[in-house]
This record gives sequence, structure tokens and C-alpha cells, in this order.
Amino acid sequence: MNKQVEILSDQSALVARSLELILSKLETAIAQRGQFTIALSGGSTPKPLYEAIAAKDLPWDKIHVFWGDERYVPPDHPDSNELMARRAWLDRVDIPAANIHAMPTLDADPALSAAKHEQDLQEFFHTAPGEFPALDVILLGMGDDAHTASLFPHTDALKVSDRLITVGNKDGNPRITFTYPFINAARSVIFVVAGANKRPALAKVFAPEADDFSYPSRLIRPQGELWWLLDSAAGAELPN
Repeated sequence: MNKQVEILSDQSALVARSLELILSKLETAIAQRGQFTIALSGGSTPKPLYEAIAAKDLPWDKIHVFWGDERYVPPDHPDSNELMARRAWLDRVDIPAANIHAMPTLDADPALSAAKHEQDLQEFFHTAPGEFPALDVILLGMGDDAHTASLFPHTDALKVSDRLITVGNKDGNPRITFTYPFINAARSVIFVVAGANKRPALAKVFAPEADDFSYPSRLIRPQGELWWLLDSAAGAELPN
């Protein structure tokens, strides 16, 4: 694992550096493999990043968009990660509908949706059950409880190591989420984290020893690159 930590002066600089890094990975992926695969994160922090990507003139037909997790709500619900990304980015550009790989959220049983999405991923990446395909970039945020995607502390989703997709749980509400081994298969994982409220969680995630199941972001140890892009408020107390 190649780990890089960068602390940016403010949220604007954080967005600019995130954009620069993603565009670099996109250029390399398309040159080497003819397409670029990226999984998006939800929440408020990445929204200006998605707006910045939308303003670029990119080969949209070669870009495939996924999500690292999704709230179990309809795609037009205000809490939907898909809806946020569509409004900020995807609806503003000429990307083929077939290149947008949203997580299904309309089945009565979330586990059925998780299984469907796993099958869709296996078909897209041409992988067999038990194999973990490598996305070019997985964008992640981190909560003040050190969760990432919908991998929350002390939940069953943290124990799933043989599937790509599972059901997460946030205070009794189901989510659909990438599993941590699937995240760890990525070529590049990029955490984008902002805010002073993240400092205690970051201290535990970066500590030499702590419980992975209490601080799930510790489970993210990809085979490829691991980037932590932090604003100065979040990164102020990390050791140099």
C-alpha cells in the first residue's frame, strides 16, 4: 500500500487538489485501459468537487460512474447520493445512461438489491463470484465516528469479506455499501475529509494501534494507492 497524506489550506484547495488527482488518474486509465471507473461518495463535502468535474470537457463515453454506498431510499429522494451526484455533475454532462451504474434501492429486501448490484458488477467487470475487480478510483468520505461508505462501527457489514456488496446499517436504517475488501481492491482510494469535528476520528484511524471495528476507516488498506486529502481544520492535529 502506497499511502499519501496531504493537508490543504481550506475547502477550496481541497476540492482543487481532489480534482487534479482524479483527472490525473482518469488520463492514465483511459490511456492504459480505454476507460475510467470511479465510485462516488455521498455527503456534502464532495458536492463542489462533482460540480468542478462537470465543468470539464472530458471523454464522457469512456467514464463509468459507480457509488461506494447508497441510502436505501428511492433515487429521487432528497437523501439519495445518486440524486446529489446527478444534480451536481451527471445531469450536466453528456455521459451515456449506460455508463451510470447506480445502486438499486427499490426492492422490499435490501439484501436482494445488494445481490442484484453485485451481479451487475460481476457482469461489467467480467469477474467470477469471489473475485474483487479493481476500480480506478474510489472516493470516500469519513464520518466523525470513523465510518466510511456505509461501514459503520460494530455493524455486520464489517464482517463481510467474501462479497462486493452488502447491507449496511445506520441507526436501524439499511444502506447498500461496498465491502471493505472490494474497496481495498481499487487502484486508488481517495479519502476527502473536511472539518474540525473529524480530528478525534482521524487520530484513531492514523494511530499505530486501535480497533478496526470501532474505527472502520482503518480497514481501508488498498492494494494500490491510498490518498488522504484533508483540509487544515481536519488535519490540524495529525503528526507531521
